[in-house]
Formats: sequence, C-alpha cells, structure tokens
Amino acid sequence: MSRKTIIVPKGQRARARDGSPWIFSNEIRMDQAAKALLPGAVVNVRGEDGRAFGTGYFNPKSLIAVRLLSGDCDAAVDVGFFAQRLKHALTLRRAVYDKPFYRLCHAEGDGLPGLVIDRFDDTLTVQTGTAGMERQIEAIAAALDEILRPKTILLRNDAPSRALEGLDPYVRTVKGEGRRIAVEENGARYIADLAEGQKTGWYYDQRDNRAFMARLANERTVLDAYSYTGGFGILAAKAGAAEVVCLDSSPPALAIAEESARANGVAIKPVKADVFEELERLAALRESFDIVLADPPPFVKSKKDLEPGAKAYRKLARLAASVVAPGGILMLASCSHNIPTERFAAECAAGLQRSGRRASLIRQAGAGPDHPVHPQLPASAYLKALVYALD
Repeated sequence: MSRKTIIVPKGQRARARDGSPWIFSNEIRMDQAAKALLPGAVVNVRGEDGRAFGTGYFNPKSLIAVRLLSGDCDAAVDVGFFAQRLKHALTLRRAVYDKPFYRLCHAEGDGLPGLVIDRFDDTLTVQTGTAGMERQIEAIAAALDEILRPKTILLRNDAPSRALEGLDPYVRTVKGEGRRIAVEENGARYIADLAEGQKTGWYYDQRDNRAFMARLANERTVLDAYSYTGGFGILAAKAGAAEVVCLDSSPPALAIAEESARANGVAIKPVKADVFEELERLAALRESFDIVLADPPPFVKSKKDLEPGAKAYRKLARLAASVVAPGGILMLASCSHNIPTERFAAECAAGLQRSGRRASLIRQAGAGPDHPVHPQLPASAYLKALVYALD
C-alpha cells in the first residue's frame, strides 16, 4: 500500500519550514482522505509546490496533526529506524554519565517525538504520549532489545496528556517483572517505584540541580518542599546537612524517602502536609531553614491555566522566602512548559518582593544533558530552576 501524502498548501506559513518537527492541523490540507486516516498513521508530507517536508506520523484528531520523524519522504519507520536513533541517544548519554542511570530518550530532543525512555540499569520505563508512537511500541521494544537487552521494559502510559491524542491510560510490562528498583545518582542510592510512582518513577531532570544544592548544604538546615521521594533532601543529608525536613502530601512518597534515607545511612524528618499550609504555619511560628527547596508539580498544565498558575508560583515564592533564615538560600523550580522562563522568573521576583526579603539570583538552570532540547521547540526546555541568596 502506498503511503498517504499530507499536503501543506502553497503560501501556508508552516512552522516546519523553519525546522520545527510539528505541523499543526490548520497548516495542512485536511481533505476527506486525510480525515479518514487512522490516528498515528505514517505519512509523507510535501508542500503544494512539491517541497519535501519529510516522513512523520499523522493524527487527524490532534491539534498537532503531524510530528516529523525524518526530513526525507518515504523513510522507513521500523525496528532499524528506532535502533539507529536510540543508538545515537545512547552514545550521547554514555559520553556524559559513567553509570547507566539517565533519560535515554527525550522525545523531540532525540528526534523521536512522543517517546520518552528512562533507563535504570537493566530496567527501562517507556512512555508513548502520541498515537503515532503508540502504534510503534513493538518496533521500539525490539530496538531496545537489540541495543541494550534489558531485563525489564515497563510501559508507563498513564499520563493524562494522552487523552489529547485519543489514547487510554495504562501501565503494562512488556518484558520482565521488576518494578521497584534502586536508582544511583550523584553518589546516592534511591528507591523508586516505577509502576506506582509519578511519571516514570523518578525525575532525572533535577540531577544537576540536586548536586548544586547539596554542595551548599553542609552543616545547614534544609527544608525540601514537594520532596516527593526525597531527591533533594537525601542528597543534602549525605552532604552533611544538620537537619533535613522532607515535606510532601503523599504518604507513600514519604515512606519511600525514609527508606532511601536509610539506604544511604542518613536521617530525614518526613512531614505530611499541604505545602502552602505548612509554609504559612512555619512562618507564623517564625521557624526558618538555611536552605529551602520548592520543586512543585506543574501549576500550569495548559495554556488556560497560565494566570492562576502564575499566581500560585508568586505565592509559593513569597511563602518559601518567609521561612528562609537570614543569609539563607532559596531554590524555586517549575516543570510547567506552558509558563515561559521569563514569566516564571518575573512571578518569582514578585513573590520575593512581597516577602520583604532582598534576594540575589545566583543560579539559573534547567534539566541535564540527558534532556536535550529541540532548537525549534523552546517548550521542550520545560524545566526552570532559580536559586537565590537571601539577606
């Protein structure tokens, strides 16, 4: 069967002309033949003038109608294709990290839109967030077997965003059965629940920021707000922190944090509470910490959430600053790609100003090199971390 060709009308201002891997539904000729295609079908994309945009996969039900996989039309999308792309991604990670714990594939940043793979030694968690990648699961698994021969491949396909592609949520093991594993990062050993934990069970994106904050923690008191399973707090404790409080609303996450702390021979104080309420309570009691870390879940999950989400970041900055001791350090982070870096920084600055504290920005950072950013997709640089020295 010949491959369907999606047409970009002459004169249409498609972002793909500038190198974007995304082509939106209003940028193509959405004729009846296109509408009849199954979500995730592999297609060629050409301009009405004959220009080749390349090979991609198509979803007539999605705002992002085409996600390009290759700049060539009629490119094969098979086990060999995925193996080649994943080998390239693997080479980059091996050049950066000396142990096999990292994000192996970061979607568009690695030329595989809609696909995220985290590696935990011989265990892999795979997320397919689009109909196009969902249709390629067997080829992806075969490619991973070819290049890595993992013991376990777990599909963590339960992200709410899948609904935008018409996909149901599920968690399923393709190979093996290991789900609760150990993660080695920055010289620490953490416990992660890959089947029940958030996202893929661990957040590799904060690795470099955890290391930076740990260097400041010796003999200091630390509050790790939204601690999840203790990524920041445990490393701070290993670095010699005088006290570490891990604050989160999830009892299972805090239980894993305590288990990880014991595995590293350190102690943390778990506190189950709503972060905003606890920060207000601590401020009322005039309690403070030398270092406060606030790495919340996304407050801006979609563009319609921008204004209330921005207000929440501003409030978090104000409340967090209120419990930083004189001469202390505050880190504020956002994993919301729907709030631009400049807006996030402005809201944090406004919150700090309202707290009455004088602050100096000493670090601006994002995710590590295992989260590569597509040059034409600024939103793929989703993580933002700002570190301030307070008076």
